[in-house]
Amino acid sequence: MTETGERNRPQNTGNETAGGGEPSSRRTSIGKRVEPGVRGRTTIADGVVEKIAGLAARDVVGVHAMGSGLSRTIGAVRDRVPGGGARAGVTRGVKAEVGEVQTALDLEIVVDYGVAIADVARDVRENVVAAVERMTGLEVVEVNIAVSDVKLPDEEEDEAEPRLQ
Repeated sequence: MTETGERNRPQNTGNETAGGGEPSSRRTSIGKRVEPGVRGRTTIADGVVEKIAGLAARDVVGVHAMGSGLSRTIGAVRDRVPGGGARAGVTRGVKAEVGEVQTALDLEIVVDYGVAIADVARDVRENVVAAVERMTGLEVVEVNIAVSDVKLPDEEEDEAEPRLQ
């Protein structure tokens, strides 16, 4: 981190003039102009990419839910606790590994009965890649999808019922 930080720090090269220099750009020791938009470094947390991917995957027709049955059950309980589950629900079933310029994603989904799973998986990949690359500028190198369940039309939702009434 210090290596990149030192490389991006402005250097006094003697080319700047006191008060009369060019305010929108600086010159490096080589004499090239450095635009303000590239001065410094931006890092994106795994959780940010996971949220973007989770929302993009849920937008695809045929995706019923994200995560395995166990994670959805635990999530339903967590959602009922005040302040416990709002953030976790968005990232449920999504794992991201974020590097400096690339990211890889693993998604676990539940599909609706009757949809073509291959088509849903393709649509999820396309939507997730487009959203993550547009919003973060990272290159998505892979989106692995695990279909953990099929939601049947007559099945009730997997929500934990409270024991006390």
